[in-house]
Amino acid sequence: MVRSARTTRTAGRRGPRGGPVLVLAGALVLAVAAPAAHAAQEASGRAELRISGQETQPVFSRADAVYQEVDVRTEADSDGDGRRDTVRMRILRPKETGTAGLKVATIIEASPYWAGGNDVPNHQVDLDEDGLPVAAAQRATGAPGLTGPATAYSGYYDNYFLPRGYAVAQVDSLGTGGSTGCPTSGGRNETLGAKAAVDWLGGRAKGWDPDGDEVRADWSTGNAAMMGISYNGTLPTAVATTGVEGLKAIVPISGISSWYDYYRANGGVVAPGGYQGEDTDVLARYVYSRADREICEPVLDGLERDQDRVTGDRSAYWDERDYIKDVGRIRAGVFVVHGLNDWNVKTRNAGALWEALKKNDVPRKLWLHQAGHANPMPLRMEEWLRQVHHWFDHWLYGIRNGVLSEPRVDVEQADFGWRQQSDWPAPGTRDTILRLRADGTLGRTAGPQAVQSLTDAGRTVPAEQLVTSPDEANPNRLAYTTGALDRDVRLNGVPGIDIRASLSGTSPYVTALLVDYGRDTRATAGTVTDTSREVCYGEGVPGLPGETGCAYRAEHATETADFKIVTRGWLDARNRTSLRHESKVVEGEEYRLRWDLQPEDYVFKAGHRLGVVLISTDHDYTLRHPAGTRMTVRAGAGSLTLPVAPGRP
Repeated sequence: MVRSARTTRTAGRRGPRGGPVLVLAGALVLAVAAPAAHAAQEASGRAELRISGQETQPVFSRADAVYQEVDVRTEADSDGDGRRDTVRMRILRPKETGTAGLKVATIIEASPYWAGGNDVPNHQVDLDEDGLPVAAAQRATGAPGLTGPATAYSGYYDNYFLPRGYAVAQVDSLGTGGSTGCPTSGGRNETLGAKAAVDWLGGRAKGWDPDGDEVRADWSTGNAAMMGISYNGTLPTAVATTGVEGLKAIVPISGISSWYDYYRANGGVVAPGGYQGEDTDVLARYVYSRADREICEPVLDGLERDQDRVTGDRSAYWDERDYIKDVGRIRAGVFVVHGLNDWNVKTRNAGALWEALKKNDVPRKLWLHQAGHANPMPLRMEEWLRQVHHWFDHWLYGIRNGVLSEPRVDVEQADFGWRQQSDWPAPGTRDTILRLRADGTLGRTAGPQAVQSLTDAGRTVPAEQLVTSPDEANPNRLAYTTGALDRDVRLNGVPGIDIRASLSGTSPYVTALLVDYGRDTRATAGTVTDTSREVCYGEGVPGLPGETGCAYRAEHATETADFKIVTRGWLDARNRTSLRHESKVVEGEEYRLRWDLQPEDYVFKAGHRLGVVLISTDHDYTLRHPAGTRMTVRAGAGSLTLPVAPGRP
């Protein structure tokens, strides 16, 4: 028997409390618009969206929302049990979808984290002379014991968007929470799992309620958006690249576009910031929270084998987890959001996605902010909600609100003001080439050549220590700096390094650090919640703890220091000619080594100095071979390519 959901209840979450309240215009509209919508429903017998000022208005009750759980059949059988996997959806939708014929679009957040995580050891990154781990693996950073069940509707989607005529849905990724199947850290099966939610909303997949009765989304328009941060921001891109019908908009925030670029770099095994030793198998074991704790073990063992932490080479395993190659299949408007100080999901993921969207003429928008791996909403709340609201209204309801006529790109500057521009990098950006000179300077001309050497100490000494005091001799690094800049210089894009170097020792790694030298107060990756500034942006649920529809503003964390590592990049010298195949490094033989650093938008201020520091092992990111590798660089033959935006920053 096919039927719709019968139950109506609300799901609680924790939320901010206390402090003076600033009420946004949307919240004011809610208080006066809801009775009018109710009257319109009584007169016509059908409820409709209310559109005013070119946007949907908050006329539906979050407190009265219908709650529905559905297990949706996918196209995957990732656990190999002979049955198609299912994903668990938890849906909140306006009451009128069940009582007054209202049909709505749905905003989906798919995640492997709704049911918590396991305590999983990371891989050992200290290697012996044969390149093998020297000791037991370290514990995963910040990984709690398994928790659950899922906490429904954390965040703001339900409070803000449901009153405006949207359903919101959480989806347990394969192998997690109430879903079956296995987690595969970006594998094709995970993509098909999240895609099934879009298909069910469009009537193309079957779903069942907790009683086992088949249910259809007869309340759905068939249109959906996907949105989320981190892994939750990765799945939208993955699903969109399938070209699935009905997925009209995505907002990937700090999302991965290529898992190779998350766990590898130019042939090197390179960790996400703060998670040294993590890899696809560790992450999959961390999120593996489905009830059956044994069935996925062979799959997880396969991840550990196929990811190849020995060579770091590109392979079919990583090709499967590369969404960039399929960007041309996207049929959705894509709103990319990323933190310029995000060293977890590094900026290459956003930069590569943005370039692919441009190449394939996919409708797009970009936000770059000064935080790290963070939600931008508390940093610029009103403008964030306005832009995302209009993005969804346009793509899911066809409202002509001018969102596509606005500047495509918003970039937060170092002073936390915002710049709007038509593209990124900024139009008119040009490459400036600076030579690494034998006297330790960076300049337009090369100067005489000289051989200079360093001894690798990165196994025990972090890069932040190796870049200090660039004018002083340090046997464990090579530093090259400009003089004091006579004007501000705005880096805008992907810097590149080109050197001639040889290696003698066990480490094949070469690391370049781009450094801003000059005492200043700068943003770090963190944010600080301002509990004196609470904003009520949406509808709460009276009597339900945490469901206030309010949130505190956040500010950037800053520190005052003599320098900042602006960006960095890594190369495994064995992959100097190919990411897929290693070439032996002959001790003492000089090679031309070229690689990119992570994309960045950063202003080097007048009076500061710009520096390049070369090291071998990067303590917090690369595998750590025994100390002592000698790297010799031919100064005068190397260069930094710096994309510089025109005009005043």
